[in-house]
Amino acid sequence: MGKIIAIANQKGGVGKTTTSVNLAASLGVLEQKVLLIDADPQANATSGLGLDVESVEIGTYQLLEHTNTAKEAIVSTETPNLDIIPAHIDLVAIEIELVDKDEREYMLKKALTEIKKDYDYIIIDCAPSLGLLTLNALTAADSVLIPIQCEYFALEGLGKLLNTIKSVQKIHNANLDYEGLLLTMYDSRLRLSNQVVEEVQKHFSDMVFKTIIQRNVRLSEAPSYGESIINYDASSKGAENYLSLAKEIITKNA
Repeated sequence: MGKIIAIANQKGGVGKTTTSVNLAASLGVLEQKVLLIDADPQANATSGLGLDVESVEIGTYQLLEHTNTAKEAIVSTETPNLDIIPAHIDLVAIEIELVDKDEREYMLKKALTEIKKDYDYIIIDCAPSLGLLTLNALTAADSVLIPIQCEYFALEGLGKLLNTIKSVQKIHNANLDYEGLLLTMYDSRLRLSNQVVEEVQKHFSDMVFKTIIQRNVRLSEAPSYGESIINYDASSKGAENYLSLAKEIITKNA
């Protein structure tokens, strides 16, 4: 039975999509069968794996509307063992369209039931908000991974996200667990980066991944070529970091 991990943080620019794409690719390379679900209307995870967003006909939107099954929405990628359910800009309308529906928070959970057993891991790239899309992801997930960038406003808004997770646990998904907090965009030369690392580790100790994702030019370049860091430059620091994270997750879930 596959484990569903939602990658969430309502702050933009913290490395959610970078983590979703590269963690999924790293798990695939480590011989885990992985499905990446793009649940962000910006569809960056879709283009980041080389798919043409404009030509997506069946994706997360149709999945949440229940007009197509999950099996019909799956697209295979060039990365070993990695499939994706892509997104399109029309996903932006889903918040309004689901608002009157019964059990609107459970649409994704229901849609994934038939395919959960086909994968070792299902990774959901969430939108940078705490709206209905993210709520669907958290309700469907077994755990949540929270990327935190090593910058000044890192912990701002984290309390709000943790409160949202608490209320999801209380109302919609009692089994939702924390996969962990992931420190991203770390620059060892900056005193501020080191302070943020210390602060997060002090407050959240066991919840923080040992792996820290360092700032890396190759990581920033890879999406513009429609490739994960594993395909783009497997010898880079970024690839090394995400493979280390994937190994940590596999060990934790063994």
